[in-house]
Amino acid sequence: MLKEISGKVVKQKKMSPTRQIALSFALVIFIGSLLLTLPVANKAAPTDYINHLFIATSATCVTGLIPYPPVEQYTLFGQLVILALIQIGGLGFLTFLALFYVKAKKRLSFTNKLVMQEAMNVTSLENLPKFLRNVVKYTFLFELIGAILLATQFVPDYGLIYGIYLGIFHSVSAFCNAGFDVIGAQSLIPYQTNVVVNLTICALIILGGLGFFVWFDIAKNLKLKDLPTRAVKHFHHFFELHSKIVLMMTTILLVSGTVLFYILEHDTVLKDLGFFDGLLVSFFQSTTLRTAGFATVDYSQLCTATKLFMCLFMFIGGSPAGTAGGVKTVPVAIIIATMKSVFKGESHIRMFERRIEDDVLKRVLTILLTSLTLVFIGAMILSITEDASFIDICFEVISAFGTVGLTIGITSDLTVIGKIIIILLMYAGRIGPITMILSFMRKSRKNTGHVVYPKGEIILG
Repeated sequence: MLKEISGKVVKQKKMSPTRQIALSFALVIFIGSLLLTLPVANKAAPTDYINHLFIATSATCVTGLIPYPPVEQYTLFGQLVILALIQIGGLGFLTFLALFYVKAKKRLSFTNKLVMQEAMNVTSLENLPKFLRNVVKYTFLFELIGAILLATQFVPDYGLIYGIYLGIFHSVSAFCNAGFDVIGAQSLIPYQTNVVVNLTICALIILGGLGFFVWFDIAKNLKLKDLPTRAVKHFHHFFELHSKIVLMMTTILLVSGTVLFYILEHDTVLKDLGFFDGLLVSFFQSTTLRTAGFATVDYSQLCTATKLFMCLFMFIGGSPAGTAGGVKTVPVAIIIATMKSVFKGESHIRMFERRIEDDVLKRVLTILLTSLTLVFIGAMILSITEDASFIDICFEVISAFGTVGLTIGITSDLTVIGKIIIILLMYAGRIGPITMILSFMRKSRKNTGHVVYPKGEIILG
């Protein structure tokens, strides 16, 4: 953009969409941390600012890692601040800002639309205001239904008013994949075999983790007039490619996670439970690995093999354009499809009879390698600063980067350096590796778009 100043024409720099996204999260975290330091927000003895910053980052980045139970430290005001941070972090601050513009009948500029397109992970600028309204509308609808169902279980235990409050708080926390609870140090362990609590929270986690695009794709197909005439086995053919990949990967991860957890923990944390209750607990843990962070078992009692497979599932995380974190299901599916094409000697990557472009694979590899690098660096630093086993440190680091919020129990014992590393990992995991790289790198002045270099021969193995 050109601007004339004192007869000279200068180029006015605009902040990139990705940088706006990154800074918006940082701003919300900073404001939230200041609010949590206020005397009105604390009912226990004052704590260090780093702990308030840790909680604010964990809430805004919808992670759930905490140095202490929020219900023990914060008053109702402090808890509501955390709840607001969770809701803003789940949908994104820019989503609420753009919705305000839409409600105020103000037109979004093309630049602002590009920012929202990047923030919401949508591929088109068409009907963006309608898309935003639907996202917020369905989010609050799902959270309301979840709050009502959860309240039916909490009210008998905590009374009408507080029971309703617990229903609302945990519904929002579950849908945003945050994993925060205000019950106490035991989290949801007292409701380990409660079918309503378990399945409601699981449903909210899955809905939030699927992504907004998948919701609307499913809804669009359900509204088609000729739906009753279609065979069920052909119904999935009408979904968009993105939705097919997300639904396939989500189903595989949920089922395999449930089976693995049940097999590995059958004689340990599940030994006192019957078959049905054991499956219910296993399904809940598999679902919470979709970056939710709730727990209905004591994770310090898990065997090493279980911790290891959970690290992998947390690293994968949820799906794009939703409230979940991790490297996401779609990039992982593309990596698997790439391996399959190499094994078969195919020239193109195919998924559901569609070709995946090379540019997409480059983006996927960038996400994967950047994520692995951040996790490796985080684990290396914490292995120096913290007094814990390496598997527990890896679990903590991956849980932070994947914005999962599960812990073996070392969060409260982290050193200041350890807390800073976890804060940075939660932040990087929420905004995403691609957004983080594009936000802070400088644009190259070199224009090599029309230069074609000679092909080089290299040996791979």
